[in-house]
Amino acid sequence: MADLSAIKEHMDVIGADGVHVGTVDKVEGDRIKLTKADSGAHKDHHHYVSAGLVAEVEGDKVRLSANGANALLLEEEQGGGSTADGAP
Repeated sequence: MADLSAIKEHMDVIGADGVHVGTVDKVEGDRIKLTKADSGAHKDHHHYVSAGLVAEVEGDKVRLSANGANALLLEEEQGGGSTADGAP
């Protein structure tokens, strides 16, 4: 896992394929909280990405080990449930 202390607010989160997944709001525990604007149809709340998906932090980008489409499926809700489960 990458050094989470290197992850800063407003960094781009990209998949292994370079596809934009989100923008860092902040790091909370072992998850990256994405800005609400990157929550798709769920713009009224934040989504999270597990820090375990972080392959590296390079410049102003957080690169994930999963491709962008797969990373979107692995996003989590605040309580830890998957966004792919259909939960709001």
